[in-house]
Amino acid sequence: MSLPVLILRPEPGASATLEAARQMGLDARACPLFAVGPLAWEPVPRAHVDAVLLGSTNALRHGGPALARYRGVPAYAVGATTAGAARAAGLDVVASGKGGLQAMLGALAPGHRRLLRLAGRERVELALPPGVEVVLREVYSSEPLPLPPEIAALLSRPALALLHSGSAAAHFAHLCDVHGIDRSRLLLAAIGPRVAAQAGAGWRDLRSASLPDDAALLALASRMCQEAGPGL
Repeated sequence: MSLPVLILRPEPGASATLEAARQMGLDARACPLFAVGPLAWEPVPRAHVDAVLLGSTNALRHGGPALARYRGVPAYAVGATTAGAARAAGLDVVASGKGGLQAMLGALAPGHRRLLRLAGRERVELALPPGVEVVLREVYSSEPLPLPPEIAALLSRPALALLHSGSAAAHFAHLCDVHGIDRSRLLLAAIGPRVAAQAGAGWRDLRSASLPDDAALLALASRMCQEAGPGL
C-alpha cells in the first residue's frame, strides 16, 4: 500500500497541487485546513504608492474592485503564479522571485521607497531597508477548519502531509494533538525551514524542500514516500 499524501493548503491551490501530485504517481488527496476569504480594506491613494508588494495570489484573488486603481503601478511579486496574476490585474511586475518578500526588498529600484503591501491577516514580518516605508493593508484572511473525520481516521496509520505555510504546520500539529494522533507515525514535507519549525517535534520525519515552491515540495514528498516504502 502506498503512503497517503495529504494536501493541507486552501483552495484553489489544493486542487492544483493535487493534480500535480497525482501526475507524479502519488496517492494524494486534498484536505484544506483553511478557508480563505476577503477582508474589507481602505485603499491607499495611488499618488502615495511607488510600488506594490505581493506575497500571494490570494491578495489579488480577494483584493476586490479597489485593486483597479493600481493598474500600471510597479509590483514586486513572490513566485511566477503571483506575478502572472498581478499582470492580469493590470500591475506592472518589475521583479518576481522565489525567496519570499524579504528577498524582494533587496531588489527594489531606487525610486521605489513608498510601498503598499497587500497581504493576509497572518503574514511574515519584514525587515525594511533604510529609507523604505511600507503601508500594510490586510485584504484577506485564512480561517482554520476542523479535521474531517475520515482524515483523522486515515492518520491512524502512516501518512505524509504537505506543509505550505507556517500556519498550516501549527494548525495541523494542534489538530493531531486534539485527536490523539500519534505524531511518530507521520511524515511531514515543508516548503521551507521556517514552516517546518512551526510543526514542532515528535514526527517520524520532517524535512524542508530545497526551494520554496510547489514543484520542489512535491519532489521532496516523492522522495520521502519512496524511501519510506510500502511497508512503513
